[in-house]
Amino acid sequence: MSQKNQVSKPFDVGGQAVMEGVMMRSPSATAVTVRRPDGTMVTKLTPFTPLKEKHPWMGYPFIRGVINMGTMLYYGMNTLQDSTTMLGILDEEPTRFEKWLSKKTGKSVDKIVMGVAIVLAVAMALGLFMLAPHLFVSLLKNAGVPHLWAELAGGALRILLLVGYMIICGFIPDVRKTFQYHGAEHKSVHCNESGKPLTPENAKQFSRLHPRCGTAFLLIVFLISMILSICVQNYLLPENMHSALRFLIRLAMLPVVAGLSYEVLMGLAHSKSRSACVLRWPGMQMQRLTTREPDESMLECAIVSVNVVLNGFPEGCRKSPEGWGVFHSYKESEPGYVLPEEKGAEEAEAAEVPVAENVPEKPEDESAPEGPKA
Repeated sequence: MSQKNQVSKPFDVGGQAVMEGVMMRSPSATAVTVRRPDGTMVTKLTPFTPLKEKHPWMGYPFIRGVINMGTMLYYGMNTLQDSTTMLGILDEEPTRFEKWLSKKTGKSVDKIVMGVAIVLAVAMALGLFMLAPHLFVSLLKNAGVPHLWAELAGGALRILLLVGYMIICGFIPDVRKTFQYHGAEHKSVHCNESGKPLTPENAKQFSRLHPRCGTAFLLIVFLISMILSICVQNYLLPENMHSALRFLIRLAMLPVVAGLSYEVLMGLAHSKSRSACVLRWPGMQMQRLTTREPDESMLECAIVSVNVVLNGFPEGCRKSPEGWGVFHSYKESEPGYVLPEEKGAEEAEAAEVPVAENVPEKPEDESAPEGPKA
């Protein structure tokens, strides 16, 4: 049974771009598809049980935004690791130091590398988008700038840093290619939501901008963080509070900001009103920095992920030794697809007329009445 039939109400399919491919996520599974150097597409399907089914309170408004951000970070990093493994990037023989480190920690080398990368990424994000603007605001306040204007300037600096970071990343060839897969993800989701058949020809007609994109979420986070910071820092906290303590309070507000931002994003994404279109316009335009027009091979990867995450692997799907689906065309991932050689066998079997061999013919009885001719 397809996952479409297993879910009783409509749901959003979303995902992310990975190295040489696309991950798609439904309420009960993720599917990662990458294109290998030989041109084949490899897909890993991972079923899971949503946390809100285990703990219903995790699906409550505002709380679900915090949970969703945490799970997306967790699955996002695991997905990046999966994509590199599926491409064979991590198949190199580890060095003596890596073997020693793996033996001491009890973890595989790739997990250690990914863990270090996560720590460095979080530290960079906190330093660039929170600590630096906070220090800038403190300098402005010490220079006599009113608190309100200082906080507005700090919020503007955060957004400028975000935009600059995205622009710089776009000049890196590998990242630019990932941005193309990001565009392929959005186009295939648009196509799926439209009800049209999932084909590269149909998908390429849609916009590479999508209202539920994480880029739009980041912009909303920054704007809401600025508004809450102005309210809390200027009206609820004493003016003589130490700058370091203010920064810690700002960090503690992150779950509140994430929960509120998620509700705003979902509300704007599902609304058809003119005011919602106006409010989500800035976030949509930000996606021009993190998406690029994909080619047909990238759209195929995204379509395979959508098909597999919604319907599972087709019966008789080719599999790798690891259990990953192997596809040469997006059509092979469609529900009910039968491999060409199997089609040929079925057609031959259906067309075959059984012939009796070595059976003596029955002598014709001339006295029997003539029956109807075939």
